[in-house]
Amino acid sequence: MKFRKKPVVIEAYQITRELLEGILFDGKKYPDGLRLLHASFHVENRTISHWAGQVTTIHNQETKVVEGDWVITEPNGINHYPCKPDIFEKTYEPV
Repeated sequence: MKFRKKPVVIEAYQITRELLEGILFDGKKYPDGLRLLHASFHVENRTISHWAGQVTTIHNQETKVVEGDWVITEPNGINHYPCKPDIFEKTYEPV
């Protein structure tokens, strides 16, 4: 048997260098679900040499995220899960 995923509108954001710079250098709010565990950066030069982040899934697992990942909000609005850019592009389109 074959099945097709029902059309569902999701909320998501991509972890980009600009997002990280906004958080670390400009005091912007963390997007829902993202936790930075640590970051090595230089404020004056606005450079980020290393960082590590994670999101909490619906199964209460702390899952690593990297630059380029998309973070998708679960239907419950509380939990999130990462999605690699190539999979996201094949699965979702803007509305």
